[in-house]
Amino acid sequence: MAKKTIRDLDVLGKTVLIRVDFNVPMKDGVITDDNRIVQALPTIKLALEKGAKLVLFSHLGRVKTEEDKSSKSLAVVAKSLSEKLGQEVKFVPYTRGIELEEAVKALKEKEVLMFENTRFEDVDGKKESKNDSELGKYWASLGDVFVNDAFGTAHRAHASNAGIAANVDEVAAGLLLEKEIKFIGGAVDNPERPFVAILGGAKVGDKIGVIKNLLKKADKILIGGGMSYTFYKAMGLEIGTSICEDDKVELATELLKEANGKIELAVDIKVTKDFSNDGVIKVVDFDKIPSDEMGLDIGPKTLEKYTEILKTAKTVVWNGPVGVFEFSNFAQGTIGVCEALANLENVTTIIGGGDSAAAAIQLGFAEKFTHISTGGGASLEYLEGKALPGVEIVDEV
Repeated sequence: MAKKTIRDLDVLGKTVLIRVDFNVPMKDGVITDDNRIVQALPTIKLALEKGAKLVLFSHLGRVKTEEDKSSKSLAVVAKSLSEKLGQEVKFVPYTRGIELEEAVKALKEKEVLMFENTRFEDVDGKKESKNDSELGKYWASLGDVFVNDAFGTAHRAHASNAGIAANVDEVAAGLLLEKEIKFIGGAVDNPERPFVAILGGAKVGDKIGVIKNLLKKADKILIGGGMSYTFYKAMGLEIGTSICEDDKVELATELLKEANGKIELAVDIKVTKDFSNDGVIKVVDFDKIPSDEMGLDIGPKTLEKYTEILKTAKTVVWNGPVGVFEFSNFAQGTIGVCEALANLENVTTIIGGGDSAAAAIQLGFAEKFTHISTGGGASLEYLEGKALPGVEIVDEV
């Protein structure tokens, strides 16, 4: 069944609660990547066009102590949003109380209010993260309808999504959540073939469920990053001092058998002696890694091999860098994969959030992809085939 979206709602004159994902990276009080704010704009603008009174709310990082609050306020985000919308965004520095309630009541049509970081409620008993029923009911009481547009937290049942949804009559998806459902859900459930997945990152353990699910769905799975070495060890190869999950070697062996040729690993590796950007670098074949060196990136022959496979694809999902992207000397594999994907034509290309999304944006390729997910953890669980609480709560049409 299709999910109800904000397009289906009559919100004229109504107070619309929108859970956005403004969990943006910040340094010294300055937003360093505003992509999540930008991605929320279509939903916010549509609600305003339809004559709604908007109440926006989000989390920002983890808040465990009173001291955390000073660096985790959404005030700077409200200011950024105001600039992008070209209108005032009223900011209430509280998560509950009379000041918030009066500010919401005073809203007029096409006005926007944002209240403080929902995780401030976690300082005293994790009320937000543990979906405190009283908190969910309270937040629900502030509005008439609820729109969830925060895919980044869709894999968690929190008071600000599931808690509110349980206490309102109408729950719809925002336009961003709708896109995530369409592209990531569609890629897994009904991809145009050939369907190729690229999986990187350090640990097999983080991607077991994804690999298992994609082995049933994908035509090829290209593996890079630190998790490669657990597979090489499962093949009985020397991996030197490369990262390896010894407790997952047996599982990697099983996955390779189950894959029946679907899993592709690097054929050459960039190695060095220390986990550093400054050491002597060699490129060696995958079965000739020196015993005193570690692999930190895929080599040029692998990039060529993966690029040729990608040229045959009609749907591609990428999650995780294929090397140590934060080191410039070991970022070439990830950059190369990004460029190869960006140059594909008539192919649905989806990045599943996290570091690979950051890489594409940093490299200036964001516009070249069909969809870049705003939720790393949520997209991983979606790729696993798991039901996401933040999606399940949305009404069916």
